Amino acid sequence: MPEYILLMHADSITDDDSDWEPYLGKLRQVGVFEGGSAIGGGVCVRKAGSPAPLSTNVVGYIRVSADSLDEAQSLVAGNPVFEAGGTIEVRELPRTD
Repeated sequence: MPEYILLMHADSITDDDSDWEPYLGKLRQVGVFEGGSAIGGGVCVRKAGSPAPLSTNVVGYIRVSADSLDEAQSLVAGNPVFEAGGTIEVRELPRTD
């Protein structure tokens, strides 16, 4: 089954951590949760020249399995960032077997 990554942006109106456990529990219950985490600070590196600036708008991710991009997109329902008016990027994680 294909995997997708849900990238949470830092543009939601509220930030209530208590909403995460019910949402993640729902993903686990239906068997699509593959992992995830908040994203902390870091650095951009490049072999030569100046690197691009560090992206500050992506603050977390969730990896899910789904049959299609549409199904993966439907999994944002209940996501605390999405429900608070924030942006979620849904991207396919192509396999390179």
